[in-house]
Amino acid sequence: MTKARLLRLSVVLVSIFMILLIIVYWDNVGTAHFYLHTSFSRPRSPGAVPGITAGEDWEALPDVDEFLAKLLSSSLRQNSSMPRKTEQLLVQGSNKPVVSNLEENVRGYDWSTHKDRNSLDQEKLQVERQRTLREFCANSSFTFPTKERSFDDIPNYELNHLIVDDRHGIIYCYVPKVACTNWKRVMIVLSESLLDQGVPYRNPLDIPREHVHNTSTHLTFNKFWRRYGKFSRHLMKIKLKKYTKFLFVRDPFVRLISAFRSKFELENEEFYRRFAIPMLKLYSNHTNLPTSVSEAFGAGLKVSFSDFIQYLLDPRTEKMTPFNEHWRQVYRLCHPCQIDYDFIGKLETLDEDAAYLLQLLKVDRLLRFPPSYRNRTASSWEDNWFAKIPLAWRQQLYKLYEADFVLFGYPKPENLLKD
Repeated sequence: MTKARLLRLSVVLVSIFMILLIIVYWDNVGTAHFYLHTSFSRPRSPGAVPGITAGEDWEALPDVDEFLAKLLSSSLRQNSSMPRKTEQLLVQGSNKPVVSNLEENVRGYDWSTHKDRNSLDQEKLQVERQRTLREFCANSSFTFPTKERSFDDIPNYELNHLIVDDRHGIIYCYVPKVACTNWKRVMIVLSESLLDQGVPYRNPLDIPREHVHNTSTHLTFNKFWRRYGKFSRHLMKIKLKKYTKFLFVRDPFVRLISAFRSKFELENEEFYRRFAIPMLKLYSNHTNLPTSVSEAFGAGLKVSFSDFIQYLLDPRTEKMTPFNEHWRQVYRLCHPCQIDYDFIGKLETLDEDAAYLLQLLKVDRLLRFPPSYRNRTASSWEDNWFAKIPLAWRQQLYKLYEADFVLFGYPKPENLLKD
């Protein structure tokens, strides 16, 4: 009896020792053996392209997550927080581009190549954007909520915008209203996380929109806890250290206009019930509102841009529930002072930035970034949209989004903040 107990204890101790040994080994060597991506901030030889080290084209590589999940589950079978099930959604469907979505029909696609704008010096642009971000993150005189916290202090639910592609060593933080639908499509193609009749999608535009925004489609940081339990934060840090991390941003005020246009000027049942009805009651004094968005639009009952701005500035809004992701600040979605991003793209230079990034990632021969919308909300629209918004509200709104303006190098909209 005693020998059996000692044998079981020995097996447990050896298993724990092996796990710790692997964790330590990965921390020092890590996925560098599997992936060739390095951080912009690391030393590199003169003339090297920032962001990615030179190397051979990538072959099909072992899935590090799957390996660790199997290892942990076999050694610690009684730990229910480490399921073996992988996060992959298999979908049977058409491989034709879906164009039935109202928003995409209204906007349409711009298939022009924009070759005339390819003269931007992308490498210098990236250096400048990253320097601006790092300087203000390090500047103690510039403060905003959550700036001083560490990565470990970020709640798990706030890491749901970080999408991981283990096949190519990429982490993308998506920001709604900043081409995130098409970047999610790109991540699906690269990670092969979605199948069409048993075959991974190859063309991003073939992926139906409803699957693009299905949370089951993507492996995100907030899902790590279900896979790895107490090892999840450690693995996140390894991936943040080894993988290439990128995000795309946009002028904060223009992003708000875009969010308003797509969620309140088009019929959207979810946003009508969750947001439009409360806004119409609170700021337009409407009562007995229709229960469906089609009835409301038919009766001419729509949220105004003024209602939307009042909602954002109302202190009761955040007390009831955090900002919806479509108008939540980028610093709250992507934590740029806690995560050292290797590439910062902007919607204003989307075509050039996207092409350059795919080239850096060495996947430009695998796919092309989908074309942008023809009538994308432009910064030149700001004056008209904010013309009827009181000056005091505009000034308060700037303070609310100031961190996004400053961190990502957008000029203060002085023309909107003065009489």
